[in-house]
Amino acid sequence: MDNERSELRWGVEQRLEFIEFRLFWEGHVNRSDLMEQFGVSVNQASTDLNRYNSFAPDNMVYDKSARTYVRGPAFKPRFLEPDASRYLAQLRSVADGILDREDAWIADLPPYASAPTPVRGVNPVTLRSVVGAIRRSEAIEVKYQPLSSPDPRWRWIAPHAIAFDGFRWHTRAFCLTDKAFKDFLLSRILEIRGSRMSEVPSGHDGDWNTEVTLEIGPHPALSETQAKVIALDYGMRGGKAKIKVRRALLYYALRRLGLDTDPDARKPQDQQIVLLNRETLGDSARSASNADLNTTATQDIVR
Repeated sequence: MDNERSELRWGVEQRLEFIEFRLFWEGHVNRSDLMEQFGVSVNQASTDLNRYNSFAPDNMVYDKSARTYVRGPAFKPRFLEPDASRYLAQLRSVADGILDREDAWIADLPPYASAPTPVRGVNPVTLRSVVGAIRRSEAIEVKYQPLSSPDPRWRWIAPHAIAFDGFRWHTRAFCLTDKAFKDFLLSRILEIRGSRMSEVPSGHDGDWNTEVTLEIGPHPALSETQAKVIALDYGMRGGKAKIKVRRALLYYALRRLGLDTDPDARKPQDQQIVLLNRETLGDSARSASNADLNTTATQDIVR
């Protein structure tokens, strides 16, 4: 079967993945689904369904009364690995207007809502310039407004990556003014007026290129039953979960997980998890935990 799959054209394999997606998540699929999603003819849709059936004959059964194919009792994925995270990400993208409804593979969207997140004012021209500089290994002169200064100022930076802290978009860059790698919020880049080749390799950014592992576990003051629930929430095994993060993003990761403060500062039911390897992480975790959001307490974050 692997040899046969390797000979499939990309478009054909994508349609077979779509058939399997619909069977797994929706429980049924028919020709009109393929025709509407990919704009193929009736004959092509029939060919795709027959081709899928030849690869996985136990995965779908034709229901004459409903005039559709339904998921078979012996269903076993062949073309994709069902992933709850990807399904939920697609649901969120459609609901938030990031993905057009007709481009989604989900047929019947369940009712959905999320806690509102303020829209971050990233200028598309700014983003284009930063991404272009990354691709061309260039430095750009930007007018940047940090909160630590009342007025913006011009500085040269050499961006090499884009990062998201869960709320805001940054560019990771070498600051030629401060001679250090830092994070710059894209929304605070007010203007860009020049560019030149950069002589600072991204490989020199040790914090960006180094990964650390956070080990988290249920708060020790929780009851055994509560701890089991938290373990399920975070996919823990053996009472802990491991999360890999770039050292440059450690500050943000700890803050987002609520691990940037003393775990005893809140009730166990509110704190829920604790960092088990704080001592192993050493100064990185301590400096991140002690950082003040309104200052430049962490040296590599431009506020």
